[in-house]
Amino acid sequence: MFVKICGITSEEDALLAVAMGADAVGFVLAPSSRQIAAVRAGDIAKRLPPEVLTVGVFRDEAPKRVVELVNKAGLKAAQLHGGESMDDVAHVREHVPVVIKAFAAGSGELARAERYKCDAIMIDSATPGSGKVFDWALAEDAPQSIRRVILAGGLHPGNVAEAIHKVKPWGVDVASGVERSPGRKDATLVRQFISAAKAAAPRRPVMLPTEDVGDNVLPYDWQEDG
Repeated sequence: MFVKICGITSEEDALLAVAMGADAVGFVLAPSSRQIAAVRAGDIAKRLPPEVLTVGVFRDEAPKRVVELVNKAGLKAAQLHGGESMDDVAHVREHVPVVIKAFAAGSGELARAERYKCDAIMIDSATPGSGKVFDWALAEDAPQSIRRVILAGGLHPGNVAEAIHKVKPWGVDVASGVERSPGRKDATLVRQFISAAKAAAPRRPVMLPTEDVGDNVLPYDWQEDG
């Protein structure tokens, strides 16, 4: 089970997430109570192990600007969390090693997600970052051909196992569900969340080296463990 801890604003929380077993950490570069400057995100990312996927999170940002910020910060992935078009996503994917496209549960675009040139899709609530749980049955709207589905939206240590059993996602993402305040993680909640998620689906995706990204090696050629 791929686990991403999002809304990281400090080196301390990034190292905590990694120490607890997170596969990825997310830095919100869009307006948000968890927003962090790209330069600061890059400084934190440099201190993390190379196998950790570092993700810049954007919402309706110009594609060229997404590419610029991700590459200057030395991040390995971009998460597009707005109404980005297929062309926008394709442009970013041409210049960024990994792209995650987020869709609101129940949206018409989710059913057409396979048309987007991205490495994984994320299914979130209609109000991302709100910590609100949506009807997990809506995740069924995602095309069956997409194997890398990341579930987000209102997850926390008490419900992540149930969500994984019902939706059977490739990965899960959490921000507010492991915080003591916006942008500040709670060590106990982070540990409990990651432990519960990994126990609910212990088989891990195969992660193989693919390409160099500046001085960082991107260790993800994401394929599901057969």
